[in-house]
Amino acid sequence: MTPGPDAADDYVLRHLADEAVDLTGTTVVFGDRTGELVQGLIALDPRCRPVLITDSYLAGRTPGAQAATQVLTTQDEPPERIDVLVVRVPKSLALLEDQLYRLAPRLHQGSIVVGTGKSTEIHTSTLTLFEKAIGPTRTSLAVRKARLIFATPEPSATATAPSNPWPLRYALPVDKVLGPVAGRTVVNHAGVFCADHLDIGTRFMLENLPTRRGTDRVVDLGCGNGVLGLAAALANPAARLTFLDESFPALASARASFAENVPVAQFEQAEFLAGDATEPLRPASVDLVLNNPPFHSHRATSDETAWRMFTGARRVLRPGGELWVVANRHLGYHGKLRRVFGNCDTVAGNAKFVILRATAAPAAPARATGGAVPGE
Repeated sequence: MTPGPDAADDYVLRHLADEAVDLTGTTVVFGDRTGELVQGLIALDPRCRPVLITDSYLAGRTPGAQAATQVLTTQDEPPERIDVLVVRVPKSLALLEDQLYRLAPRLHQGSIVVGTGKSTEIHTSTLTLFEKAIGPTRTSLAVRKARLIFATPEPSATATAPSNPWPLRYALPVDKVLGPVAGRTVVNHAGVFCADHLDIGTRFMLENLPTRRGTDRVVDLGCGNGVLGLAAALANPAARLTFLDESFPALASARASFAENVPVAQFEQAEFLAGDATEPLRPASVDLVLNNPPFHSHRATSDETAWRMFTGARRVLRPGGELWVVANRHLGYHGKLRRVFGNCDTVAGNAKFVILRATAAPAAPARATGGAVPGE
């Protein structure tokens, strides 16, 4: 049985119903991760044809999302005119900022703008962003630990609002332990982990990156801004790189960072794919997978994503191919990798992180089908 909308979604849907808001114009929903808002809007008025804007490949694949008239990524151009904008406040304040600046010019004097989220997700900084990007903003009383945000568009104010600061660009430290990416420029779109600096897990992997030569196919799985894949490409220009993530801003960041640092011919050979773990890849088609798996996902702390990545890596690796993982030591991924691959080696470790290597088993030798077996 499909669960109904949570308290925040239910609050905004009841508000739209109570206010008899006209949903027959261009209604845009941003940040609906379950599809429940889209379905709820259609239930309020079957004439409603909502457009969903999402940063997430998985969110765009839910049954509710598929009911939308159109599913756009956060990197796409939004509709030219927006009559009703419903915002499910995301975890990332940066992503909210980026999207409000993108959407504000499409609003008009009569547009209805309502945000919704858990009370713990709506802060003074959240309201300030709505105010800066859209216009006068206020919030509702809390109901079932959820709040609403009401913003009144001021097109004249939008014209003089500060420019969107995203994406950010920064240079990696000039540090020899970072190998070929030392001093290189990284591009980060809003909502991608570690927007303005190199995270310490990735740094530790860069210090211990495997040395490869030849035309290996290398996958940066859960690529984020693509620093690991970029390092692999710079160290081995013959390698064929694939960047994989379920986050559209992450893929945009990886693409921009890669284009910034490699020759055009090398960039044109690379792939940037949205998908769930290794879903888009063929079995036994990859030589090396580099992985810094996420531990926190939309406020949930779970190893579910890592597990899908590990089993997906095993599916796509060729016999003898390797998965290299950097992770917090306390997560105990050694055991999980042994369950999936039958082996796991510790390449390096420090007080916080560990780098693990698992190898896909070689193909079993063909058995003789008749006659004497050699050596017998």
